[in-house]
Parts: sequence; structure tokens; C-alpha cells
Amino acid sequence: MQFMTTWSAYPGTIPEWVDRFLAGGAAPQEGVTLLGRWHNVDCSGGFSLYETDNPDALYKGAALWAGTMEIHTVPVIGDAAARPALLLAFRK
Repeated sequence: MQFMTTWSAYPGTIPEWVDRFLAGGAAPQEGVTLLGRWHNVDCSGGFSLYETDNPDALYKGAALWAGTMEIHTVPVIGDAAARPALLLAFRK
């Protein structure tokens, strides 16, 4: 299953999370595959796309960063999976 995580830095924490990121602290937890990560051009946050069958591992990773940024993680599906549901719900 794929999950989208968005994050935004708490005020005053950018130097701390940049140091941790550059030191390799942003690697995904065991059992989680990082499919991509993008950063806002103003260094205020960004988003990552993960794949895992273990949401507990996502929680563990988020907990490591919770003191420096607001984090939101949601399961996501692609267009191919969304289309049949949208047709069923809106094209009766």
C-alpha cells in the first residue's frame, strides 16, 4: 500500500532537521520503501511517497521527527484504482 506523508517545519526547527537530514537521519524504517521525496523550495516542508504493508513502521519514523515538524500521513491510490470507484459513485 502507498502512503503520502507531508511535513512542515515548526518555527525555529529548520537548522535541527536539516542537520539530521544531512546526517542520514531521514532514511525510511525497515519494511518501508521510499518511492520519492520532494522539498518545498522555501525549506518549509515537503512530501514523501512510501510503500509498505506495515503502518507501524511509518508511525515509528514519524515519531522520530515529531518534535521538529508537523507530519500528516494518508494512504493514497493512483488514477487506475480511483477511476472505477469514481465511475460507480458519480456516473449512475
